[in-house]
Amino acid sequence: MNPISATLSPDDRATITQALEQIRDRLPFLVDLMAEERKSIPKMGDKSRTFVNKALDMASKNAEFLPRSFDVEEMRKDVQLFDALSSLSLSLVQLQDLVDDTCMALGNEAYTAALTVYNYAKTTGQKTDGLEPLVDEMRQHFRKPRKAKTKAAAIAI
Repeated sequence: MNPISATLSPDDRATITQALEQIRDRLPFLVDLMAEERKSIPKMGDKSRTFVNKALDMASKNAEFLPRSFDVEEMRKDVQLFDALSSLSLSLVQLQDLVDDTCMALGNEAYTAALTVYNYAKTTGQKTDGLEPLVDEMRQHFRKPRKAKTKAAAIAI
């Protein structure tokens, strides 16, 4: 893995944040489903997409058999928007994956550097005035928390 040596200026970060806000503003119809809703609603995958497109074609050519309340144009809009958002979603997922992987790599670099600092401070730096309390504080990171005694064990004592 190649080390990452980059910075993100406050101006660039603000520009990116603003661009993301503009994207969100352009998508005012986005919904935020609850976990239960995500589980319960039918989902459209590749097989379902073919089914939906055939149903739309059938409804467009033979609307007379459908109830008057059925809106073929609304169905067409839903299918078209689904297609457009699916394409955007793929791009956003790819960007999210790159951001996540970069954060993971940067976290690894920072943590590895911190371990180097800690190990040098432990072995040679404690001779320097003032480092021992810092090393002791950092050492707490590696201590496992003590398991609390269960009530049964406490009663037995």
